[in-house]
Parts: sequence; C-alpha cells; structure tokens
Amino acid sequence: MTQQIIDCELHDYIEVACMYGYQVRLILRDEQIFEGKAKDIATTAEKREFLIIDNEQGSQQVELIQLKKIQILTPNAQFKEVVF
Repeated sequence: MTQQIIDCELHDYIEVACMYGYQVRLILRDEQIFEGKAKDIATTAEKREFLIIDNEQGSQQVELIQLKKIQILTPNAQFKEVVF
C-alpha cells in the first residue's frame, strides 16, 4: 500500500499556521468544515499526518490528506487560503 502525503510546499503553510496559532477554517474533501486554532501536526506510527486544532469541542485531529482547503480567519495573516 502506498501512503498518500501532501506536497512539502503545502505542508509548510500548515506549519506556519501552527507556529502563529492562526484561527483556521478547514474544508475537507467530503465537504465537512471544522474551525479552530491551529496547534500542531501529529504523525502516527503508520506515517499518517494530522493537523491538531483547538475549538469549543476541545482538541480535534484532521488528517492532512483529507484537506481540500484551509482558510485563515486571523486578520493580517501571512496568507489567506491554501487549496490542496
């Protein structure tokens, strides 16, 4: 089985969002939407990567390969949107 990963350039945007704690809106491939503060990226033993966000529901993990788009909600951020 071949593990799917995202491009390094796209990964960099996620790292910046976490580093600055940006408020983000995540739109997934199945059209689900999550909002929260970007906190960290976690990698499992199986090499699956997840973006961890904090919101009213607590801490949530979204698998990076499920991302369709990230919109940055924080004013004056270094970027506004990334399409995967």
